[in-house]
Amino acid sequence: MADIYTHGHHESVLRSHRWRTAENSAGYLLGELRAGMSVLDVGCGPGTITTDLAKRVAPGPVIGIDSAGAAIEAAAHDNTSANTTFAVGDVYALTYGEDSFDVVHAHQVLQHLTDPVRALREMRRVLKPTGVVAARDSDYSIFAWAPDDASLLRWQSLYRSIARRNHAEPDAGRYLLTWAHEAGFRDVRYTTSNWTFADDESRDWWGNLWADRMQQSTTAHQAVEYGLATEAELAEIATAFREWAGKPDGIFITVHGEILARP
Repeated sequence: MADIYTHGHHESVLRSHRWRTAENSAGYLLGELRAGMSVLDVGCGPGTITTDLAKRVAPGPVIGIDSAGAAIEAAAHDNTSANTTFAVGDVYALTYGEDSFDVVHAHQVLQHLTDPVRALREMRRVLKPTGVVAARDSDYSIFAWAPDDASLLRWQSLYRSIARRNHAEPDAGRYLLTWAHEAGFRDVRYTTSNWTFADDESRDWWGNLWADRMQQSTTAHQAVEYGLATEAELAEIATAFREWAGKPDGIFITVHGEILARP
């Protein structure tokens, strides 16, 4: 069964991806990094995390792969790291030999796959015996916000329904430990971390980003195509996000599970 990327690559999605750094999205991994390490960044998108990792392991080689050719073109265009390269790749069929990398990293990837265990097995295959697979994924069902809003509850339920219609797991964060064990990893450390949006600037960014997504991105198109929502409902959700963004007491917490998995 082919994977379907629930978010798609609309500008409102890329706006979020380009915001991500190693510090705000891979903090659990940073203590493992050393100069000279080799890194494979799976599902790298526009490559902002990839290039951050490259700075931390230089002069070690870093490769970012993604199934979307347009994302790879953008990443390669923006990259300024001499030790970083980008290529189109398939997480289920990595074109690298066994024992190739010290670190294999995947940020917000497994939640979009129809077979995350198979993907983890392939990441394990290309990992050195002393290496580590680092993966971080959201758990949409335990996102939290205030003030309460029925339209945002509808958004949460709708998004999870769309992802599941795509045979993916929107609550992947809680399953990473289980999946890693099923993939054959013996030593797995599980942690959690959050993104928190609670000041004027971050509320404006996050709220308007999701408002745009719910009317213009692939997520919105799928909601209508699958018969899960009408355009009028999506407009109500978008309005709710924009109204939330304008509230001085508004907070939004996104919860993520993380693993550091060793063979």
